[in-house]
Amino acid sequence: MTGGDDVRRIDPTERAHLLDASGYTPPIHRFAPSPALASVVRRYWMPVWSLPDGHVTVQRVLQYPVCLIVVSHEYARLVGPSSGLSTTELGGSGWALGTMLQPAAGIALAGGPVEGLTDRAVPLGDDNLVSRIRAAAGEAPDDPERQRAAVAAMEESLKRLLPVDEEGLLVNAIVEYVEGDPEVQRVRQVCEKFAITERTLQRLTARRIGLSPKWLIQRRRLHEAAERLRDAPRPDLARVAADLGYADQAHFGRDFRAVTGLTPGEFAAEPRA
Repeated sequence: MTGGDDVRRIDPTERAHLLDASGYTPPIHRFAPSPALASVVRRYWMPVWSLPDGHVTVQRVLQYPVCLIVVSHEYARLVGPSSGLSTTELGGSGWALGTMLQPAAGIALAGGPVEGLTDRAVPLGDDNLVSRIRAAAGEAPDDPERQRAAVAAMEESLKRLLPVDEEGLLVNAIVEYVEGDPEVQRVRQVCEKFAITERTLQRLTARRIGLSPKWLIQRRRLHEAAERLRDAPRPDLARVAADLGYADQAHFGRDFRAVTGLTPGEFAAEPRA
């Protein structure tokens, strides 16, 4: 099996992945995009699982503000951005190749403003691509060479999205700024950074991301919160709330529970893998 010479395995700290309630996650193999596709793709991931008969796991993710392409042994979908908690139920044996796109890429695949795809998933509609990915994975999806070949098939398909337009590059930069700087706690900071009005920013994020500027900031906060609650044996919830810019612990608790269904204390008490 050949192909995928530019596909590089990575192992990032994935704070968006909350695992299941028991702390379990299947093995997940992650790959960086080739440099030429960096403006279109953030990364690829490929879970491979084999669970005992009758055992089911519900994997939970605080999704980033992007669209996803997911091709599995059973289905192929274009997944829009999720405003809440994204869950996936796994059972038996299987695999999936996921592609986390950059914010710029969603509008082309959605065929229009991404807000029409928010909290939705639709069939991928590219049977040739699906066939090539499944043929690459074959009967041994845990084989590193087959994984690279599957990613290479996806990479070849996504080249059609290049070059990214100026607005796409702008929305990529906006999301990178919000996600990468914990000091960004107000929408006006984003407007000042990129010299645009709040109304223009709202229209831009609705069209290209399918979510609001305020949502971007809240999701970054919740990612940070989940990371800190997971890493500390007995986290100081009041300190976490203050460090994330919340007015008080109660406000932080309401935000966290509204999205995850758990209080910060309940999430912190869950077992970890």
